[in-house]
Amino acid sequence: MMDDRPNNMPGRAAGRWMLFALGWVCVGLGIVGLVTPLMPGTVFLILAAWLFSRSSPRFEAWLITHPRLGPAVIAWRETGAVPRWAQWVATGSMAFSFGLMVALRVSVPVLAIVGAIFVALAAYLLTRPVA
Repeated sequence: MMDDRPNNMPGRAAGRWMLFALGWVCVGLGIVGLVTPLMPGTVFLILAAWLFSRSSPRFEAWLITHPRLGPAVIAWRETGAVPRWAQWVATGSMAFSFGLMVALRVSVPVLAIVGAIFVALAAYLLTRPVA
């Protein structure tokens, strides 16, 4: 069924505000990831740029032109490239998290699911071009 609501309806505005707010959450997580060794910030910055592209072109432009935050987003958009250090930090973070789950005696089915997801994510990430 087609959505017959005009673009200026309150539901669309609320959706844009939600995307905008999530964009700022991702910027915050991305900044935390830049200064903490076990959290990959680049992924959150890429997601923030996508969220801003749907909610606020002004803040999308701010993010991609930011001297510290923008280069990783631009590299991803242009070539799908991820800096080598970000690939290794993200992969190492997943390995550390999985090890922590094993140490905390998480159930085997959960470990199997999380392990499969981590292996798939690491394989995808490590096969991306290097920025």
